[in-house]
Amino acid sequence: MKITAIPQLYRNLRRWREILTVLQRYGLADWLSQFPQLPFQNWLKDSQGTPLSSHSREVRVRMALTELGPTFIKLGQILASRPDLVGTSMANELKRLHSDVPAVDSQLIRNTLRAELGNLIDTDIVDFDETPLATASIGQVHRAYLADGTDVVIKVQRPNIEAMMVCDLDVLEGLAVLAEKVEGLAAFSPQKLVQQMAPMVRRELDFGRERQNLHVFATLLAGIEGIEIPRPIDTLCTRRVIVMTRLTGQDLSRSQAIQELSGDERLKAARLITTVYMQMLFTHGMFHADPHPGNLVMLANGGVGILDFGMIGRIDTRLREQIEEMLMAIGNGDSSRLTQLVRRAGNAPANLDEAALSVDVSEFIATYGHQDLGSFDLTGALNDLGEVLHRHGIKLPTQSAMLMKMMISLEGTLSALSADFDALEIMAGFIRKASLNRLSPRRRLRQALRMVMEAEYFMEVVPDQILGLLDQARRGQLSVHMNHHRLGASVNRLVLGLICSALFLGSALMLSMNVPPVIFLEPTHFGLHRISILGLCGAAASIMMMLRLYIAINRSGHLSGRDED
Repeated sequence: MKITAIPQLYRNLRRWREILTVLQRYGLADWLSQFPQLPFQNWLKDSQGTPLSSHSREVRVRMALTELGPTFIKLGQILASRPDLVGTSMANELKRLHSDVPAVDSQLIRNTLRAELGNLIDTDIVDFDETPLATASIGQVHRAYLADGTDVVIKVQRPNIEAMMVCDLDVLEGLAVLAEKVEGLAAFSPQKLVQQMAPMVRRELDFGRERQNLHVFATLLAGIEGIEIPRPIDTLCTRRVIVMTRLTGQDLSRSQAIQELSGDERLKAARLITTVYMQMLFTHGMFHADPHPGNLVMLANGGVGILDFGMIGRIDTRLREQIEEMLMAIGNGDSSRLTQLVRRAGNAPANLDEAALSVDVSEFIATYGHQDLGSFDLTGALNDLGEVLHRHGIKLPTQSAMLMKMMISLEGTLSALSADFDALEIMAGFIRKASLNRLSPRRRLRQALRMVMEAEYFMEVVPDQILGLLDQARRGQLSVHMNHHRLGASVNRLVLGLICSALFLGSALMLSMNVPPVIFLEPTHFGLHRISILGLCGAAASIMMMLRLYIAINRSGHLSGRDED
């Protein structure tokens, strides 16, 4: 630990103690669940009085994250979108995490508004509804009217939430360092996970980013009739407050609201939602990352409104092309090509069993490669693909994992509409269009120009670098740095063997030269006479060390070459 980290650790000491207490309680319950015969395994109970040991491990993880608060709920929600890291069963359980919390007192909300907006809260905002429309871990939403009569919603950050989440992120970084040293947890790459999570949480704490996203998507989706998104009131938006126009309609998370829709209305809404998300994905490369029913509103005019642009995803051209190639490989039943694409899309471990991966991919294609579009189970396919990645330790980049999460949430929303509609038919149209665009002369010309510019840069830079290396070699300043892997044990054994040999030879010399102090001053059994005590002790010690070294090498399998077999 760095000396500069000690004050930070001291400041967060109370939160460390709280977190470790919760983790200790749930970890102990997890251990007790393995011994059902113990009489005291039911001592630890949840808030409902149910013994923790009676829950599954996945449920205990979800309960622990919920108890630890908003930051850890966010961590669980991120892990829920990473079945490649935690497995399908854990990811499905973590999807049940919600960040609804008790509402903050309206007076505290008004204090935040006054601190952020000053006198504008009195002149521009009228008829502020103190009963929140929704509450979440970071903020809560209230309805109000502007002085000009505009119906708006105001999203206000909860008091002190930023300081608490920043503290939790510091603690998480420390826990991640410790988790890297635990063999069972190191496989999840906890430090990288926290490094990816931290900027996401900090972006959500800045409502200015959501305001910017609203402007960007208003431009991108302007040409799609029937889609509406809130319009931010820029003069009333700050880092902790965002004021935007209210979309009037039925929340699709309410089953009663969906039941009130006719079959044609459901079909129209499903087609419109699918079209807009496919256009985000395959045309703009930028998408709303959380299309669950609570973020979609059925408008009175038959259109659909999209809410909550705090989290968005981006995909580059290469990833989009890989998705197209994967779908084509699945459709063509090409397991070899799909295996290559899976390896290329993710971060494969060095000890990847390619034969086993090929078998799993072949089974995946056999299950989903021959399904008709109308009966294709997209959620099942994505979940099974995530399970294959998890089984082989292949980790997806963040943007790919967010894309999988978006696709699963989107199909869940379409299923909630219960419309007789095939979303993959629209997706297939966008994929065909994107595939044709890849073959267009304009795109080929752009590729050729890019390759020419890269070749030109290569020809300009490489000769100078080669001349620099030759100049360093001429002046004797060229050095080569080499890193070894897994040689530590071998080097240690080599050094120990040399020490044993030196000790044995030195002891043998002392024995042969009768170096005092000696024993057996007079000849005795077996001709023992004037034996050097130091030589005898040294010889015995060297023999014991050599025996220990022999046993260690034999156990590792390197003595008889079993590891090579």
